[in-house]
Amino acid sequence: MKTISTIVFCLTLFLVNQCWSQQASIDSLKRVYKVSKIDTVKVNILNKLASEFKEINPDSTAFYAKNALLLSVKSNYSFGQANGEVNLGNASIILGNYADAKIHFQKAKIIFNSLLKSEQENKAFIFGLARCFSSLGVIFSQEGNYYEALDNYQNGLKGYQKINQKTGISKSYNNIGIIYKSRQNNTKALEYFKKALKIQEEIGEQSMPVTLTNIGVIYFEDSKLSEAFSYYNKAEILFKTIENPRGLALLQNYLGDYYVKTKSLIEAEQHYKIALALYESLHNKFGSSLAFYNLGTLYFEQKSYDKAMELASKSLNYAKEIGILDQVYHSEKLVSDIYGVQNQPSLSLFHFKNYIIARDSLNSMESTKKFDRVEMDFEFQKKEALFQEKNKQEHLILLFSIVGTFLLICLIFVLINRHQVKRRLTLQKEVAEYEQKALHLQMNPHFVFNCLGSISSFIVQNGTDSALKYLSKFSKLMRLTLEYSKDTLIPIDKEIESLQNYLELEQLRFHDKFDFKIQSSENVEFNMGLPPLLIQPFVENAILHGLVPKEGNGLITVDFDVQNEHLIVTISDNGIGITKSTAIKENSMKAHKSMALEITKKRLEIMEATISKSAQIEILEIEENNAVKGTKVTLRLPKQYLQ
Repeated sequence: MKTISTIVFCLTLFLVNQCWSQQASIDSLKRVYKVSKIDTVKVNILNKLASEFKEINPDSTAFYAKNALLLSVKSNYSFGQANGEVNLGNASIILGNYADAKIHFQKAKIIFNSLLKSEQENKAFIFGLARCFSSLGVIFSQEGNYYEALDNYQNGLKGYQKINQKTGISKSYNNIGIIYKSRQNNTKALEYFKKALKIQEEIGEQSMPVTLTNIGVIYFEDSKLSEAFSYYNKAEILFKTIENPRGLALLQNYLGDYYVKTKSLIEAEQHYKIALALYESLHNKFGSSLAFYNLGTLYFEQKSYDKAMELASKSLNYAKEIGILDQVYHSEKLVSDIYGVQNQPSLSLFHFKNYIIARDSLNSMESTKKFDRVEMDFEFQKKEALFQEKNKQEHLILLFSIVGTFLLICLIFVLINRHQVKRRLTLQKEVAEYEQKALHLQMNPHFVFNCLGSISSFIVQNGTDSALKYLSKFSKLMRLTLEYSKDTLIPIDKEIESLQNYLELEQLRFHDKFDFKIQSSENVEFNMGLPPLLIQPFVENAILHGLVPKEGNGLITVDFDVQNEHLIVTISDNGIGITKSTAIKENSMKAHKSMALEITKKRLEIMEATISKSAQIEILEIEENNAVKGTKVTLRLPKQYLQ
């Protein structure tokens, strides 16, 4: 049989292995955060990091949530602020600070309700509000206030059902089942647990082992031990595939109860100690208090009174610290019993009185009548809502008949007018988009035709072996071109990669007659984009009409920068200049007409019309000491981000 230390060690290794995948996700989020420059994006990443740490390190959850909260307040980002409050609340629950957790969830509720007033059907806001209700239900449930817990779970369930969020629905069913279990209504509890399990099996929900554990508990309390152990075993197998130390700790407690019931006290002690180790690693004082109590009770029954007193006292201290009245009630009774058998009647009486006080407080906290009323409200809330709505309509029907007709006529005229305006604008936008696509398709053949012409010239001039190298680079360039030419915008780094390949091809073709540099300033953000094949025609013109006719080697420079909300692309060369190039073309016998510049200008005009932002091209000769030193093309494009 394994020793306790061996079991805990193996369990720790398992949890470490499970953390690898989660750590990869955390590292990825941290990398994205470092390069993000938009405050709202940073807030969302911080909140995701807080959520990732929820089950493994609540202190880290609190750290990232606080930073998200500070930045969201600074940037006036209400949604991020609400999520930050939720994450802080969850961290406080795990750490046993229920008073702080309630404050955070109440603040989040206020923000989500305010957001929903302006945008009622926003699923993210409804989901956030449902999380607040569900988390408050957890707090009230652990405090023994089952009336408030059920009310909050029901409100959370309504939100999840409204947006068909099946994970939330299954968790709500699970939580409601726990409330019925706490009220000793095991039949109703089992009904809700099985509802939750059905959804979880359908969607592969990771909380499935928690539900299996809860079903096992119901069978255990109904003295169906073989069925209980079967569900516990299924849950334990699934816990090995997910990262949920809190759920695993609770299962270990229940397995301890099972082995106590079957008189296997050594196994019971092992499972209780594993549960305690997990809870302590999570700083979960509620779970630790329960584990200390279970171990204390086990040692008390084995007449190891000193050990029992040490653990019972720790359980009582934790329970008092976090204000869990139900656990105070049980721990006070255990401490009183231990002092009783140790012949310390005064201390035994003192703790017995505290036990009576806790018991009376629990009894007065709620009543069966109040619970039954909430249950009835839950079962018939839809019928009551329909009845109230019908009654309200009957009282107001006369008023609406008079006023409503007039308002309806006015509304119809307004809607017709708005529909016509909207339809006209939509058609204009669609026409612009189709024109853009048509010009784009026209641009691609032009680019491919020029490249094929270059390959033909290269084969004639350089032979088969050199042509193979040229064709390899050409195929890579074509792959990039085809991959991104269907998109309206492509990442700037991909445009740079495409230009790099194209310029290398032309270097081969013209025997390294020119060098090139492509530069991007730190102002250019990683998620900015520009239309595909927009820069290449200007680079091609610089080579063919500026550098090739020049004596000696040349240089092309392509710079990307951001200035005043515009993406600035500059293509410079030290070639013969526009004037001399134009004269050479006029004297040439070739009748080829380049369409690249004309198409590009048309694409920019359509882009301006579509997004209502200016796009400009400026082509100038570079002069020094009244001598032409090259050509400079400047594209001033509106700053756009990839979707």
